[in-house]
Amino acid sequence: MEIKVIIINGPNLNLTGTREQSVYGKKSFEDFYNEELLTFAEKNNLKLEYFQSNHEGDIIDKIHSSIGEKNFIIINPGALTHYSYAIHDAIAASKIPAIEVHISNIFSREKWRSSSVISPVVIGIISGFGLAGYKLALQYVLEYLC
Repeated sequence: MEIKVIIINGPNLNLTGTREQSVYGKKSFEDFYNEELLTFAEKNNLKLEYFQSNHEGDIIDKIHSSIGEKNFIIINPGALTHYSYAIHDAIAASKIPAIEVHISNIFSREKWRSSSVISPVVIGIISGFGLAGYKLALQYVLEYLC
């Protein structure tokens, strides 16, 4: 059985590798995706799709279009984590299992970053392990669905 997973990244995550390198690292998400995640997915019979948008509505539309098409969502909503009840509702309505990933440790940064309105509708959170958090999420997907 092929497992279909979508990784959805929110605002400003397209700047990973250049934005605040001390927080987010020096490698772009796209390079990590192409070099690490696609290789991992291929070895483990995962069909991986990546989507990034700086627009809340586009993220919601992508979640909606994943219904019946994807087996799992890995989402890093970026700053939308802290206030997007619309993304919360879209994940809940999709009934697709999801993991929330954050590159930085959101609990060790500014106080406002430690609150997530997304967390109540996901299986769990991976936070603070850099880009490797996405690979950890894929490993969990394998355990969860297999």
